Amino acid sequence: MKIEIQDITFTYGSHKILDNITFRISSGKFVGVIGPNGSGKTTFLKVLSRILRPTAGCVTLGEQLLEQFSQKELARTMAVVSQDTNSGYQFTVEDVVLMGRAPYLGRFQSESIADYEIVRQALEVTGCSHLKDRYITELSGGERQRVMIARALAQQPKVLLLDEPTSHLDIGYQQEILDLVKRLSTTEGITVVAVLHDLNLAAYYCHELVLVQQGKILACGLPTEVVTAENIEKVYGTRVLVSPHPVFGTPQVSLLPGMYRQSKTQQLDHIHIIAGGGSGGELMRDLCDSGYYVTAGVLSIGDSDWEAARALNLPVISEAPFSSVSSTRHQEHLKMLQKAQAVVLAEIPLGHGNLLNLEAALQAAAAGIKVYVLEEKPEQNRDFTGGEGQKLLRQVKEQGILITEKAQLYRALAEQLRLNSSLDDLSKETNSASSG
Repeated sequence: MKIEIQDITFTYGSHKILDNITFRISSGKFVGVIGPNGSGKTTFLKVLSRILRPTAGCVTLGEQLLEQFSQKELARTMAVVSQDTNSGYQFTVEDVVLMGRAPYLGRFQSESIADYEIVRQALEVTGCSHLKDRYITELSGGERQRVMIARALAQQPKVLLLDEPTSHLDIGYQQEILDLVKRLSTTEGITVVAVLHDLNLAAYYCHELVLVQQGKILACGLPTEVVTAENIEKVYGTRVLVSPHPVFGTPQVSLLPGMYRQSKTQQLDHIHIIAGGGSGGELMRDLCDSGYYVTAGVLSIGDSDWEAARALNLPVISEAPFSSVSSTRHQEHLKMLQKAQAVVLAEIPLGHGNLLNLEAALQAAAAGIKVYVLEEKPEQNRDFTGGEGQKLLRQVKEQGILITEKAQLYRALAEQLRLNSSLDDLSKETNSASSG
């Protein structure tokens, strides 16, 4: 059954919750409604289920206006599974699912053998048959959610509305519930509309998505059209990387750190990272999150650490892909190092192409700059130079400070930079007193 939403507006008093929403849901589609808290998602679902009546606009199910359905007709057409699946009453699972047959019973009419058969099928489809004699209050959250979907299926609906069906569930139950819902949509032809918080789950399972912001539709369509870095930043105020799922190609969202903007009057502590081969991405993120001014180099274009630096908008010395560090890039690297208050040598793989990065670390140490050598996995063989790289690394360790875990590194950097700041303040006071 198709659903058409036309110019829906809903207000609480003078506060407009939904603002002129219009879109169409094709029969048998699984559509996800996404958006931040307070954007109007649950209100929209309540309007769609006729719990709330819109201030303006209309909803059409099939060829009939929603308001024209009798209560019993609507219950036979549409089923709703809300967020709250808790029950304070001692009903068995079978009794709860049997409640879904209420729209088909007359006053004082008892359930027939046919009704019990429909309940049996609903329990079987949802994997709840073994729970039928258990009390609903004895079940886990995921089990209760499946039972509520079984009750909805017992209504034999053409439309299923779900309000955050996976909230508070662990990843195993989330997959179980959404696998079930997707199967109902695909094989039974049930039109599904679900409010979802998890963007990755929404993009993975839904045929189409509707992105809501402050009661308006910002985007709707295929997941690849809706889940974009631009849309997510605009709606959620969060920087993300959107990349294809490695197997199925659906968009997957990964968080990126927020950007720290250096004001014209503020001088941030400068830390330089020598990384490569995926050894420095986490360091860059953590140090940026801590408010440091971070630079990096020399990194090959396309290297995962180069991608991380670019995503964080860090100044970075770049070299051509699959090329050794050139003398030109090396000199640029040394100039960048001279401005740093501390240098961190990450646990990089050692190859003939990046030995100049070790030489740069040695020169920084010789110039009096603190060089921290991070080595969390000393047993790991990462020298591919026949010993030349290991020899240079030993020299850097002798001139620098060996660190065996990131937490230790972050504490050491904070302590050093606090000490530097205190010495700078003391020097300024001394100079001021002398000139006075």
